Amino acid sequence: MADEAKPAGKPVERLFPFVVRSRMLIVGRETLARRKRSLHCILISEDISANSKEEVLRDFKDYPILQRYQSAQFAEFFKVRGAKVVGFKKSTLAKSIYGELKEFRINAPPRRTEEKQ
Repeated sequence: MADEAKPAGKPVERLFPFVVRSRMLIVGRETLARRKRSLHCILISEDISANSKEEVLRDFKDYPILQRYQSAQFAEFFKVRGAKVVGFKKSTLAKSIYGELKEFRINAPPRRTEEKQ
């Protein structure tokens, strides 16, 4: 029974309907910028333009940014059309989603080493 701590083979997509239902989804770059305080992580689509990707990486460098799925899949999962950037509000649900998608993170975590001279 100890091997069942992390369910193998269950897709993270099973959690997306709960995100929509609990209103933990933030859609669009402008909305994300206004709600940085309550932001846990950001998910961008694979078909986002290079300029938009760089802008998101620059504007949200302190937050984990994940790149996975196509924007058409965002419409299917989250019931939003044309979205290429979505965020998740701080919650245990967002932590679970981030934990399962951690391997798709595209920015490095901030370094917190303080050198004393």
